[in-house]
Amino acid sequence: MKFIFWGVRGSIPSPGPRTARYGGNTTCIEVRTDDDTLIVIDGGTGIFSLAQSLLQNKRTPVHANIFITHSHWDHIHGLPFFTPLFVRDSRVRLHGVTDPVTGNGIEHVMGVQLQNSYFPVSETQMDATIEYRTLTIGEAIQVGDATVHNVVMNHPVTDLGYRIECNGKSVFFTGDHEPHYNIHPAGHPEHAAYQQWMAERNAAIDATVQGVDALIVDCSYTREEYPAKQGWGHGTFDSAFSMALRTGAKALYCTHHEPTRSDDELEAVFADVMARHAPLLGDLKVFLAYEGMEVLLT
Repeated sequence: MKFIFWGVRGSIPSPGPRTARYGGNTTCIEVRTDDDTLIVIDGGTGIFSLAQSLLQNKRTPVHANIFITHSHWDHIHGLPFFTPLFVRDSRVRLHGVTDPVTGNGIEHVMGVQLQNSYFPVSETQMDATIEYRTLTIGEAIQVGDATVHNVVMNHPVTDLGYRIECNGKSVFFTGDHEPHYNIHPAGHPEHAAYQQWMAERNAAIDATVQGVDALIVDCSYTREEYPAKQGWGHGTFDSAFSMALRTGAKALYCTHHEPTRSDDELEAVFADVMARHAPLLGDLKVFLAYEGMEVLLT
């Protein structure tokens, strides 16, 4: 099994000379299983580059399984530009969760974007077969020779983290994730109950991540930046390192880079957090994800 990063920025595309080394496209990860099943996690602007690669390598018609972590723009706004949607005999299956607030399923993600006010081509004009699969939280499904597990992360909308397993190898992506914190102060009548709820949610996440070969985590902020961003639904480099060490991950890949951060600034932040954690890392390998980075799990 292998995976490739096609988009590693968070919140908004940020192309330009300041982000040329690591890339300015938003989240998209390609996973290829041992039998060459194509699994795509998220449809940020990086999915357009993935599509172009598929066409250049004449890998058509395309059969793609796209798993959406959540419906915020930076994770879906590349979907209408996934070129295989316009290739006859291609099959694209979109997986995601129902929004508990609106009751909208994963088909709503594509439907909203393909409204005439926002996009000139309707779904009926696309030549591929498009299927929608609404996932049940916590239920594993089989995709080719891989098993895909999901768990609810912490974000302002329902956000699923995905663990993909194939022949003894595994990769987990958090989507956007902010470590849980108690929204009720000590002494509040709901503090203890919320503390218990957090413990249950954290246990479910850790159990799903446990022992993963590759852990890909939202590392939007530094520990110094985080207090001003609390509640926005994103994590820090420090919280990502903590998750990796706590769950026994073999390798950590830091992604969802802050869009205002230049490549030089990103490397400086990464160097600082690596230096602070050096005595704790043990066998854990840590990488700063960049567009085009390809990882083979053997």
